[in-house]
This record gives sequence, structure tokens and C-alpha cells, in this order.
Amino acid sequence: MAYKWVSPGNNGVPDRIVIVPGGRVVFVELKAPGKKPTQLQQFQQDRLRAMGCDVRVIDSREGVDELIRELTA
Repeated sequence: MAYKWVSPGNNGVPDRIVIVPGGRVVFVELKAPGKKPTQLQQFQQDRLRAMGCDVRVIDSREGVDELIRELTA
């Protein structure tokens, strides 16, 4: 499952919360090819990582496919 994440009052949070069987949760920021997260997005990602969360930035269809393969392996 890949929920679109909107968190009022918390701009810059990752775009998606991906949940796979077994309870694994991955926060995913989707970017246009070659684009990088903004400073605010990076701040939010760092906050999540500091709490032990898995956060990914993906900028291609191949990157999405790779994440799906990893999570379903």
C-alpha cells in the first residue's frame, strides 16, 4: 500500500507512506528526474531518519521498480 501523505502544518514531509506485509514502513519522496529534495524536505527526512525511519528519495520509474522489488523480496 502506498498512501499519499499530507500532514497539515508539517510542510516538506515525504510524498508517500509505503506499507508492506510484515509491518515494514517506508517514507518515499518522489522527485522529477535529476531533482533533489528542497531544504525543508531534507529537514523533514532527517527528522524521520533520526527516529529510526526508513526514508527514500526516488527520481525515476526504475527507482520505484527497484524499491518494489526490494520490499517484495
